[in-house]
Amino acid sequence: MTILRSPRLADGTARGIPDATVARLPVYLRALNALTEQGVGSCSSIELAEKAGVNPAKLRKDLSYLGSYGTRGVGYDVEYLRYQIAREMGQTQDWEVVIVGIGNLGSALSAYQGFSTRGIRVAALVDADPQRVGSTVSGLTVSSLDDLDAIVADRSISIGVIATPGDAAQQVADRLVAAGVTSILNFAPALVQVPDGVDVRKVDLSVELQILAYHEQRKTGTDSKEPKVSNA
Repeated sequence: MTILRSPRLADGTARGIPDATVARLPVYLRALNALTEQGVGSCSSIELAEKAGVNPAKLRKDLSYLGSYGTRGVGYDVEYLRYQIAREMGQTQDWEVVIVGIGNLGSALSAYQGFSTRGIRVAALVDADPQRVGSTVSGLTVSSLDDLDAIVADRSISIGVIATPGDAAQQVADRLVAAGVTSILNFAPALVQVPDGVDVRKVDLSVELQILAYHEQRKTGTDSKEPKVSNA
């Protein structure tokens, strides 16, 4: 999971980077991390674009929103560009996260080791089920939903993850916002409404699988057809 905030200028105003570009920044960062692990010190836009799986012209335009980090005839300094993208994405500081809903999905998210390498730390687990409250999951004690306000305030948490059933998602979103959370990652199978100033990103695993099923159907030529009607 990568939590993205809109890049901002020194005075706090939005820099105006398109959402599509912001969404590709983690892909570029992952490619740069791979190059770093391979001991590569510099790369061209063509090489980086190939690693990221995008068009070189698109990559150059995306990076131009961040500043002029490339050198003509030399390319990009991998470590420097890696730092600049990480800084824009808020990964040069640690972000503490609260997960609400500690069922199978919430428990799995709490145990995911990839968060810590991206500046994300799961700081608290919260659930409304009294049978789960007080239990230990991934080394953390599950707290009651009634304690959410105090948890967010005490730890200065600004990012919340909803991993509840769909019918509880809006209530949880309301509680997160009321507690002071300003960014929400929603895994629940439901849309949530939040006030201006609160960012929500939705991850719907079932929809993603349906999209893959569509592409599989197209590849295998098994498009569904109208059934034949017999005149008999």
